[in-house]
Amino acid sequence: MRGFSYERWRQAGLTILLAVSAGVMVVPSGTALARSTPSLAVADTVALAQLPPQGRSMLTLIYQGGPFRHDKDGVVFGNRERLLPANVRAYYREYTVRTPGESSRGARRIVCGGLQAAAPDACFYTDDHYASFRKIVH
Repeated sequence: MRGFSYERWRQAGLTILLAVSAGVMVVPSGTALARSTPSLAVADTVALAQLPPQGRSMLTLIYQGGPFRHDKDGVVFGNRERLLPANVRAYYREYTVRTPGESSRGARRIVCGGLQAAAPDACFYTDDHYASFRKIVH
């Protein structure tokens, strides 16, 4: 990369991303990686009362420890999108929020973080299948 200014990299259609521990990575401009870097914190919140009724019901079930309707409810959420705060593996668990009229699990989920599934430290709501999250506040 020596001898290349940022402007020359940009003109060549490349974007330089600085990684904390990996040094420098060069990717083509316009790729998903070059367009946006993951957020490490959830800025938006949603009040419990603002959740759809199915979301409020699911949150009650989470704190009761179930029973859950879907086999995938309560499984580890890997946070591969890195939109939630970083934490140890198996910290987050996901739960389906039913969508009326939807025959599949749909896009709505609650993801809770904590070492005990029925006593989460924090829960987050997504209605766009993990593209964004809002922290649930009481």
